[in-house]
Amino acid sequence: MKFGQQLREALFPDWKFYYVDYSSLKRFLYERGEKGYTADDEAEFVKLLDGELDKINDFQQTKSGEMNRRIEYCEKQVSLITANKATEDAKRDQLNIIEREIDTVIGEVYELAKFTRINFTAFIKIVKKHDKNAPFVLKHVFNQHLNNRPFFKENFDELLLELSRLYNIVRNGGIDTDQGKDPQSGNGQNFVRQTTKYWVHPENVMELKLYILKYLPVLIYRTKGSDKPPNPAITSIYFDNENLDLYEGRIEKSEGAEAIRLRWYGDMDNNDIFIERKTHHEDWTGEKSVKERFSVKEKNVNDYLAGRYTLDSKIERLREEGKKSEQDLNDMDALSKEVLNSVRTKHLVPVVRSFYNRTAFQIPGDAKVRISLDTELTMVREDPFDGKPRAGDNWRRTDIGIDYPFPQLPEKDVCRFPYAILEVKLQTQSGVEPPQWVVDLIDSHLVEAVPKFSKFIHGTSVLLEDRVDVFPFWFSQMDRDIRKPATKSVGISRSSSPRGSFIDIGNLVRQRSGVRTLSASHSQNSDTYDNDIEVVVEDEPGDHSSQNEGTAVVSPYSHNYDERSGGAADEGTSLLGSRGRSQKTNKKTHSWLRNLNPFKHSDERTIGGQETLASNAPFAPCDSNGQNKRIAVPVRVEPKVFFANERTFLSWLNFAIVLGSLALGLLNFGDRTGKIAGAAFTLVAMFVMVYALMLFQWRAERIRRRESGPYDDRVGPTILVIVLISAVVLNFYLKLSAGF
Repeated sequence: MKFGQQLREALFPDWKFYYVDYSSLKRFLYERGEKGYTADDEAEFVKLLDGELDKINDFQQTKSGEMNRRIEYCEKQVSLITANKATEDAKRDQLNIIEREIDTVIGEVYELAKFTRINFTAFIKIVKKHDKNAPFVLKHVFNQHLNNRPFFKENFDELLLELSRLYNIVRNGGIDTDQGKDPQSGNGQNFVRQTTKYWVHPENVMELKLYILKYLPVLIYRTKGSDKPPNPAITSIYFDNENLDLYEGRIEKSEGAEAIRLRWYGDMDNNDIFIERKTHHEDWTGEKSVKERFSVKEKNVNDYLAGRYTLDSKIERLREEGKKSEQDLNDMDALSKEVLNSVRTKHLVPVVRSFYNRTAFQIPGDAKVRISLDTELTMVREDPFDGKPRAGDNWRRTDIGIDYPFPQLPEKDVCRFPYAILEVKLQTQSGVEPPQWVVDLIDSHLVEAVPKFSKFIHGTSVLLEDRVDVFPFWFSQMDRDIRKPATKSVGISRSSSPRGSFIDIGNLVRQRSGVRTLSASHSQNSDTYDNDIEVVVEDEPGDHSSQNEGTAVVSPYSHNYDERSGGAADEGTSLLGSRGRSQKTNKKTHSWLRNLNPFKHSDERTIGGQETLASNAPFAPCDSNGQNKRIAVPVRVEPKVFFANERTFLSWLNFAIVLGSLALGLLNFGDRTGKIAGAAFTLVAMFVMVYALMLFQWRAERIRRRESGPYDDRVGPTILVIVLISAVVLNFYLKLSAGF
């Protein structure tokens, strides 16, 4: 779709005279270009462009001020309603009127966010078209004009916070029921959560936020004694070694695989650093994947990692204060020693930093439904593997803070993720269905299901691509546009008037016939400001299939995602990265049975002496020598699969034993012909046993590596039948020749 048509479809009818006059500006360039574009034409075009910019900026400022005043008006009305002495039914009717007004404001906030985004894109497009068709370059000059009227930097988060608080008060009958509540009360120290993750296209972020706050308020963490809005930034430093053992364990979902990170909330001057460990457990072990953490003061982090600092004094202080049980204190002490042991024995160093701004939705004190939305996700290299001491002797690099989009970094050190990450966490009893509005949300056009998405895995696989052998499965999803047609009535409907109301959520139409329940997930982020140890027990996720088609492509290998241009790639943006990739020697050893196995499928390939996946399996881009790298597809392997392989092996052995017994009988008690036939059947029985053993080992390794198949072998049974028939025919021929 051309941008001109896209702009016409995005117009809000009542604001149509305040959008960029894109068609007139484009017509001006073409008409003057045909006659010969002059300096006078350039001056006139700049004047037209500045006029459009002033129009957009003034309108946006006016509408933002109007919405703030309408919110203040609603707050005053709610206070008057709760203070009067009317009946409860009368108050409820009056609050319903206020709620409809809030719905209208929500709709206009959504339209204003779209207005800002589409007009900013229009300016970028027309300036690029100018530089392409005119003899003058306007890009750098116009960037300065944009910075003088920064309408595109308008942050609607404060409006969202006010709307969320006001909506929650109206929903609770005019009473602020959340005041004074601990946001994390009700979470507990050990709790079961079902967690699923989704990608959200930047165009759908505002609509998604406004939809969720209809049901859940924005969860706000405030520093004690401060009324200042909290900083939503969350930064984590992930540790690994030069062989990326932790990465491989996490992506392969090996039993007991660890992930170790250091995390802080808000600004760089935050003194509380949380040291966290995630441990993966398979279902067949009877254990759940867990996340554990404890806090250390920033000044003590380097000493802790070097083994010069322990938690003994902190634990003793907590014991004297009685703030933690003895079991919790023992767990904290054990965890700190185990993490330090992993860091030292596995030679772990800082590898990847993740940064994002989080908006959390949850009813304070009620953890049944918690939704978080992470935007501006960025991964940054911290490792010294290429000889550059990015962090030096410190536990994190000091040349950057939380100054997104980190323009001071070289592009090879940063990966700006193109989507927001939605995480839905349900803490419900077994057999209890999630709320209907949550089911409608995850089935809607606003989200793209990506089970098991990991910021650590994605950042490592992109930034350290030359050291990675296995890539995450979601790389294939990044090669298509995740935007989908709005086939469901989830979100915000457009009215012909700005006073139009929010849609009736109760009349949602199901897109799919079945109600899909949320699957559980392995240990994910459960972000709290608890100062001490926390253990989160979570389930493994199921697979939420999601299919869509599109033409736009966002490559996971393209690091230069231009957030300053609204996140939209222009016509000149390369869709696939062109960074060179160095070959990494495969250090993994193969068993001798695997190397001797003659029953490999015809659609498998061996390149340079190393086995690769089947030709129809998903692959990541090739390295410098053209060798494909494997993509880890999430395949659930149950214990019964291993047992089935063993039963098949025993069945083959049973056949071989029967055949061998027959052969021994012929050899010991038969005549000359019988002995020859017995020898032939003995060879066949030995062949069957060797074949069964090799087939068992081959299948066991493929199952252990979670390869998607196929697991059948057409060559072996065919050869076996031919050999067995040959032995029978030989016996019959010899007996016939000797006479009966």
